[in-house]
Amino acid sequence: MNKDLLIYGMTREDIREQYMESITARISGLEMVVMGVLSDAQELLAMGHGESARKQMNVAKFILSEMMSAKETV
Repeated sequence: MNKDLLIYGMTREDIREQYMESITARISGLEMVVMGVLSDAQELLAMGHGESARKQMNVAKFILSEMMSAKETV
């Protein structure tokens, strides 16, 4: 199985397309995207879906990592 699927539940390219290039990202910024992903993870935890919540948290960490890398290159 693809390592990204185990970690994130999707590929890194999917994360970039679905989250980082989304309308929310363009209008409100990646910080708001991360907040939304973490809110989704909280809801998943509340519903007892720990594995899905873990993957959502990893998506948030990936986005934050990409944001930090972008700052380093500026």
